[in-house]
Amino acid sequence: MRAALWLMSLFAVAVATALLASNNIGTVAIFWTPYRVDVSLNLVLFALVMILLTLHWAQRALTALFELPRQAKRWRLQQKERAAHGALLDAMAQFMEGRFLRARKSAELVLVREKSLSDGGEILEHAGALRCVAHILAAESAHALHDKATRQSHLNQALQEPAGGFANLRQSLMEGSMLRAARWALDDRDASESLLWLDRLPLGVSRRTLAMRLRLKAARLAGESSQALDTALLLIKHRAFASEAAESMIRSLVFELIAKTHELGQMQRLWARLGEAQRQSPDLAIQAAQHWLSLKGEPVVMRAWLKPIWLRWQASPQSLSKAQQLKLTQALDKSFTGQDSGEERDWLAIIESAQKSNPREPLLQFLAGRLCQKRQLWGKAQLLLSQAAPALEEPVIRRQAWRSLAELAEQREDLPAAVAALKKAAME
Repeated sequence: MRAALWLMSLFAVAVATALLASNNIGTVAIFWTPYRVDVSLNLVLFALVMILLTLHWAQRALTALFELPRQAKRWRLQQKERAAHGALLDAMAQFMEGRFLRARKSAELVLVREKSLSDGGEILEHAGALRCVAHILAAESAHALHDKATRQSHLNQALQEPAGGFANLRQSLMEGSMLRAARWALDDRDASESLLWLDRLPLGVSRRTLAMRLRLKAARLAGESSQALDTALLLIKHRAFASEAAESMIRSLVFELIAKTHELGQMQRLWARLGEAQRQSPDLAIQAAQHWLSLKGEPVVMRAWLKPIWLRWQASPQSLSKAQQLKLTQALDKSFTGQDSGEERDWLAIIESAQKSNPREPLLQFLAGRLCQKRQLWGKAQLLLSQAAPALEEPVIRRQAWRSLAELAEQREDLPAAVAALKKAAME
């Protein structure tokens, strides 16, 4: 379409010029004593146009002639720059292919070719960035070859190179170099060095998923369970893990922290740091409650931690495994002291209601019987424990039920029943 329009325009100009020239009878008189020359106006206009075109093309030819040295210099610069970039691409390809020695040599060739450019007075605008990337590639290859000295040398140069580049590019290369250094230290099993590199990162970079993953691995390697837990919670908040993997990781970290906690205040702070999802985890809640009780903590606090798990058990018995149900029962049993407090009376009513709703559950019968025994409700305790003891599956809790029955028999001064219960407890 455009060619057709140009052709139509050209025909229009030709027609207009022909009409103007055919009707133009003007002449131009040129006086050159003693001569006089009369020339057609059309010829004069044509001559002027030809002279202008000739001068224009002559000027362009001279400009192109004088530009030849500069163009030759620019061509040489482009060839050297392309050679440097080609060596960089070759280094990346060799590295991805697993040829680390060739990759390091190609990366060092990039540095050599860039240096030849700078020595010739031809400075690339992105020379600093090019050198930095080459140094990082060489360091990566040296790391794969377990050459720590060469790796450290190239890393130090990479951290210094970006100073001459653009501000944003310089910052990105600096942060990327430090992240690579943190990962290398982690591969060397040097957790303290890795954490040191990560601590040098700006706040915004340290919140990135990659940096937090490295911090989590380094913290776990260094045994810093508290820092690892904080990092893992942030990663879960950013949905960096699958739900099952996240739950398993948090559970293991919390178990480690619980084992290292020796004060009630530390235990309370640890519980406060956990999210609602972690507090609803049966294994975590039971483990925390048991450790709290071992630290001589208030049983009221422990039962408050376990109450959501208890309510879930009553609402959906299948939500807890048999092992979790057993641990929950044992933890609650240890927490009751038999004091005449409103909180324990409420628990007695709750447990009795649950036992009546599910009369065939031996764990509920055992728990209700033990609480009645501690509150000196001997008749109820005797009835419930007698029903629970033969039906309990786990030997540990069945032994406890028989011992409780023996204690109740001793209080009634029924020695034969007490001896029989103790014999059954000893056989478990």
